[in-house]
Amino acid sequence: MNLTATQAPPDSPEQFVARLRAVGAVAYHDRHPFHLLMHQGKLTRRQLQAWIENRFYYQWRIPRKDAIILSKADDPEFRRAWIGRIADHDGDESREGGMRKWLRLAQAAGLDPDEVRSLKRVLPAARYAVDAYVELVASRPLVEAVASSLTELFAPELMANRVAALEQLYPWLDRTGLDYFRGRLSEAPRDAAFGLDFVVRNCTTRAMQDRAVEALIAKCHILWSLLDAIHFAYVEPGWAPPLWPAAE
Repeated sequence: MNLTATQAPPDSPEQFVARLRAVGAVAYHDRHPFHLLMHQGKLTRRQLQAWIENRFYYQWRIPRKDAIILSKADDPEFRRAWIGRIADHDGDESREGGMRKWLRLAQAAGLDPDEVRSLKRVLPAARYAVDAYVELVASRPLVEAVASSLTELFAPELMANRVAALEQLYPWLDRTGLDYFRGRLSEAPRDAAFGLDFVVRNCTTRAMQDRAVEALIAKCHILWSLLDAIHFAYVEPGWAPPLWPAAE
């Protein structure tokens, strides 16, 4: 008798990790047309600025997402490890956080950091995409919420390529603004290793593994949708939503 997917035995850890990594190989947003244009040096100044403005909303919401994950965890060891992600974004008495670094990127690109922080130029569709990620984490069990964060597995290569592209292809961009990406070159692999180990150890059935993979796919789709919003408004067809304060 054939077993359904939920009745089948779980994949081995190696097979499960391969399934998770396969998601990134086809669905991570490094393949999005907007990122391809960015890394080819084909974005205008305003298009790159718009990405910085809209992506800040993602940076702003990430600590809240991580706080939700913390609220789901009963294990103190897990909480001690995961809380470091909030400090990575918010900063603490000893270091500058990712959000402040992102605002320095905005300034390096010729934007007013206070205006970026106001969120008034965040596209509606970008808000919906980012808020969908927070809702995904809030609505899923802990292991699936953590699985959705595993896009960090695919981030280091993208970050390295981004630093090289921005340095070489956008000479008007002040290089001092790239510290956020340089920091993520070390933070993302550390965070991904912890998250991957947690997901692999705690997905003990095939059904749990399948749901973890689905959560990671959903996160990839959310990141893709965020770029869809920017591409639609600023690249092709270049239609901003009505009653929205476009930059002068």
